[in-house]
Amino acid sequence: MRINQKKWLGLLGGLLSLAPSVVQAHVGSNAMTGWCNGFNHPLHGWDHLLAMLAVGAWAAQLGGRAVWQLPFAFVGMMSLGGLAGMMGLSVPGVEMMILLSVLVFGFLIVRGIRFQATVSIFIVVFFAFFHGYAHGQEMPASASLLSFALGFMLATLLLHGAGILAARLVLLALACFLGNSAYAEPSGNLATGKTNSPVPDGEIVELSEVIVTQRADSLVGLADSASQGNVGQEQLKYRPIGRPGEILETVPGLIASQHSGEGKANQYYLRGFNLDHGTDFLTQIDGVPVNQVSNAHGQGWTDTNFLIPELIKTLSFQKGNYYAENGDFSSTGAANIRYVDDLPDHIVKFTGGSFDYYRGLVAGSRKLGDSNLLYAGEVVNNGGPWVVSNDYLKFNGVLRYSEERADAGWSVTAMAYKADWLSTDQIPKRAVEAGLIDRFGAVDPTDGGSSQRYSLTAEWHRQNEAGASQLMMYGLYTQMALYSNFTYFLTDPVRGDQFAQPDQRWISGLKANHTFFHQLGAADSETTLGLQIRNDNIRNGLLLTQAQVRYDTVREDDVWVTSVSPYAENKTRWNDWLRTIVGVRFDGFRFNVANSNVPENNGNTTDGLVSPKLGIVLGPWADTELYLNGGLGFHSNDARGVNTRVDPATGKSVDADGNPIKPAVPLARTYGAEMGLRTTWLRGLQSTLALWWLDIDSELLFIGDAGTTEASRPSRRYGVEWANYYSPSDWLTFDADFSFSKSRFRGDAQEGNHIPGSVETVIASGATFHDLYGGFFGGPRLRYFGPRSLIEDNNVRSDPTIMLSAMLGYVFNKKWTVQAEVFNLLNRKDSAIDYYYASRLPGEDPVGIDDIHFHPIEPINFRISLQAAF
Repeated sequence: MRINQKKWLGLLGGLLSLAPSVVQAHVGSNAMTGWCNGFNHPLHGWDHLLAMLAVGAWAAQLGGRAVWQLPFAFVGMMSLGGLAGMMGLSVPGVEMMILLSVLVFGFLIVRGIRFQATVSIFIVVFFAFFHGYAHGQEMPASASLLSFALGFMLATLLLHGAGILAARLVLLALACFLGNSAYAEPSGNLATGKTNSPVPDGEIVELSEVIVTQRADSLVGLADSASQGNVGQEQLKYRPIGRPGEILETVPGLIASQHSGEGKANQYYLRGFNLDHGTDFLTQIDGVPVNQVSNAHGQGWTDTNFLIPELIKTLSFQKGNYYAENGDFSSTGAANIRYVDDLPDHIVKFTGGSFDYYRGLVAGSRKLGDSNLLYAGEVVNNGGPWVVSNDYLKFNGVLRYSEERADAGWSVTAMAYKADWLSTDQIPKRAVEAGLIDRFGAVDPTDGGSSQRYSLTAEWHRQNEAGASQLMMYGLYTQMALYSNFTYFLTDPVRGDQFAQPDQRWISGLKANHTFFHQLGAADSETTLGLQIRNDNIRNGLLLTQAQVRYDTVREDDVWVTSVSPYAENKTRWNDWLRTIVGVRFDGFRFNVANSNVPENNGNTTDGLVSPKLGIVLGPWADTELYLNGGLGFHSNDARGVNTRVDPATGKSVDADGNPIKPAVPLARTYGAEMGLRTTWLRGLQSTLALWWLDIDSELLFIGDAGTTEASRPSRRYGVEWANYYSPSDWLTFDADFSFSKSRFRGDAQEGNHIPGSVETVIASGATFHDLYGGFFGGPRLRYFGPRSLIEDNNVRSDPTIMLSAMLGYVFNKKWTVQAEVFNLLNRKDSAIDYYYASRLPGEDPVGIDDIHFHPIEPINFRISLQAAF
C-alpha cells in the first residue's frame, strides 16, 4: 500500500494550523546571557516554535533543494530582522505577523501548495524578518549582540531540522505500519528455544547460550516472566537524559524524581510505591549492590549519581520478587547495570547548557597484550534555575582492566566519585502563592550536602560444556553528609529545624554461583547454586544544626549489618511448550548497634527468612508465551530501628500517645504474584502485558529524619503494565509503556486507607532514530506521571506531571559529533514531587499549617554537546 504524501503532510500541517490558540507571549530571561539566552529564546513561545517546525515540514513537502534553501533563507533574513529589533527600529504589527505566519504555513502544508522556488523563498523570508525582529527586540542588555544572534539562529536551524525529520518520520512510520513490504526483521539474537530430542544416556547436554543485550532482542523462549527485559547502549545514547538517575526510567513504569539538590539520591516510584530513595527496588552496577542498609537518611538509599551513561553496555531489569538471585530490597524489582570492557574509540566530549550546566568527559580503552584497559573521567557543574544555585560540582572516574577468552574472563574495576552541592528542598505552596518566595526559591538557603564513593571490584567467570561459574568480590567506602529542613520553624522557632545526617561506611561483599547443565529425564535442565555475603560497617547520626553548624545531637551510632544468603534455582524445559523455574533463597541477617548516645538502644538482633520462588512458562505459540510467577520476598529495616527501645529525641520509652516504643521488625515479608504475556507475533513489534499483585506485612519503619520508628499497616498493591517496542526498520524505533496501579492499606481505619504518595499512572513513550540522512540521530520523549493521593483519606491529591524532551544530533564523520537536547519542551510548571504535611513559616501559628510542599520541575532548558573520537 502506498502512502499519499500530501495527505499525511497535510494532516501534520492541519495540526499546526490549529496551534495559534496556544500562542504564548514572548518573555525575556535574565537567567542567562549571550548565546545561551539566544538559543533558549525561540523555545519559549509556541508561535515561534510552531512556525519553525512548519517551515521545516513545508520544506520537506516541497522536496529537492527546498529542503535546505528554505531553512537557510529563513535564518538569513531573521538575522536582519534581529538586527532591526536590537537597534530599536519601530515595526508595527509584529505579533500579528508572527501569528499569521503559523496560519499561512499551516494552510500551505494542508493544501499541499507548491510555488516556484523564488516565490517559496519570498514567503519564508517575509515572515522570517518579523520573527527575527521579536528576538532582537527582547535581547537582554547584558548579552552580546553577536552571541545572542548566533544562539537564536542555531536554535532556529535545529527546529527547522526537527520539522523536516518529523515530516519524513511520520510518512515512513505510517508506511512501515501499513505496508507489509516495509517490515524488517528485528535485529539481535532471536530465541527459538531448543527442541526436545532424544539424548543418549550419560551424555552431558549444554543448553544453548543466547546473549541478550538490547530491548530490541526477543526474549521469547528466554525470559522467566513478562516483566523482565534489557536496555542497551543503542537505546540510551539516542534519548535525552537530564541526570544519571533517569537511566533507571528505561525500566517500564519507573519514575526517578528529585525533591532536593542534584547530588542527592533520586526519589523513585514503581508499581504503586513511593520507593523513597530506593527501599524496594534493588539497583546494582556490574552485580555490586548500590542500595545502602541503615543509611542515615533512608533505608535502601540508592545514589546513582556516579553512573556514566556512555559506559553502559546494558541495563537488565526484573520486576517482582520471583527471582532467586535477588534478595534484599527487590520486592518491586531489580536492575543490573553493566559497563563495557572496551570502547571502539577514545572520546572527548564537552556539554554546555542552561543554568550554568557544564560537563566534560574523557573516555577510551586500549589493548595491553591480551587484556583491555578502560578509562573514563568526568567533571560536572550544574547551577540549576534555583534562586540559591545548586552549585553542584562532581568529579567521577572509572578504571577497568579486563581480559576475555573463549571460555573464561576476568576484570578488576576501580571507581571514584566525589560531589558537593547546595539544595533547594521542597517548599510550601502557600509561601509561593502569597509571594513570600519565588517558585524556585528556598525557605532555608543553607541546605545542602556532599557525597563520596570509592570502590574496587574483582570478577572472574568461566563456562564450558558442563556448566558456568562466576565469582565476584567487592569493597566500597562511602561518605555522605546531608543538611535538610523540611518543617522550617515548627520545632525550633528561633534556630529553625535544620538537621544533619552524616553517614560513613565500609562495605564488603562476595557473590559466587555455579550452574550445572544437565538433564531431568529427557528434558534439558540447568541448576544454579549461589552464595551472597555482605557486610556494612557504618558510623551515622542525626544532628541538629543551624546553617550547617551543629548545636545538638539526637543520636549517633556505630552500626554493623551482616547478611549471608545461599540460594538455589532450577530451570527446566520439559517439552516444546512448557518451562518451569523453581527457586528458594535463605537470607540471614545480624543487626548490631553499639556506642549509641542512648545506651538503651544498643543491641544485637538476628533474623532470617526462607523465600521460595516459582515460575511457569507456556508456549511459544504464534511467537507468544504465557507466564505465571509467584514468590515471597522481603526488605530489611534499619538496624537502629530494629534495636530502638527509647525515643532518642525525648529520652522516653513511650511515644507522644503513651504507647511503648517498639523495635522495628528486622525483615518485613512481601508476597508477590504475576500473570503475563509476551509476544513478537506482529513483525517488528514486541509487546508484554503483566497483571501483578504485591502484599506487605505489617511493619515498623525507621524514620531517619526523626531518629525513631513509625508504625505502618499491612498494605496491598496490584495493577497492570503494558510495554511495547516497535522497530519498523533498523534505524527507527518507537516505544510506549503504560502502568496503572492501585495501592491501599489493608483493613479499615478512621483516617482512610490510601497510601500517601503511591504512584497510580505512569505513561512513557518516545521515538529514536539514527543514521538518517547521512548522520542525524535523536528523538522525542514524553513522560506522564499521574496524580497521587497525598493523604490517607484522599482529600488532597497532587497534580499530574508531564515532561516532553527531545534530542537532535548529527554525526559529521568518524571524528566529530554534535547533539542538542531540550528538556521540558512544553515549559510546564508542574511539580517533580509533592508532599502534604505540617510546617511553620516565621510569624505563623506555632502548631504549624498543613500544606502541600512541592519541588518544581525545571523550566525549559537545553544542552549542546560536541564530541571528538580518535
